[in-house]
Amino acid sequence: MEFQFLYAIPRMEVLDSFFLTVNKITGSYGQLWVVIAVILLFFKKTRKIGVAVLVSYVLVYVLGQYGLKNMFSRMRPCQIDETFELLVARPSSLSFPSTHSAWAFGAATAIFLGNKKGGFIALIWAALIAFSRMYLFLHFPTDVLAGIVFGALMGIIAVKLVDIITKKIGAAKAP
Repeated sequence: MEFQFLYAIPRMEVLDSFFLTVNKITGSYGQLWVVIAVILLFFKKTRKIGVAVLVSYVLVYVLGQYGLKNMFSRMRPCQIDETFELLVARPSSLSFPSTHSAWAFGAATAIFLGNKKGGFIALIWAALIAFSRMYLFLHFPTDVLAGIVFGALMGIIAVKLVDIITKKIGAAKAP
């Protein structure tokens, strides 16, 4: 069923170029979100959001990339059907959950919780990243869906952690 969905995605040159660009901008380990977080750290108004994005990124990296992927050990669609012509190099890493989707939705959720307007834009970009993982035949739909849910949860946890730490630091500074 999941392969049927992946095979049914219409592919054409303009979409190939578009999703390759999305993939390139995002980075092989979702580095785009680290760059955005660092930029947010420069401004007092967005500093907490930047820290939350970084915390979310680290949570996804540790728990998703090294935890869940190893626990589930699911092969990627492009590792199962090697006849499908890929637009990118065939990855050797595992598939479930999609950490690109998780990084994207973790960061976008953290941004959204701190700034609705910026968060809405981040969520649109996150959705494009998530879909690109299926378009490029690198993840099954359930990998992407799990990544979205896992990432959003990590974004919420990151915001809560940053709020708790900020309040503790504020309380410690108070006379």
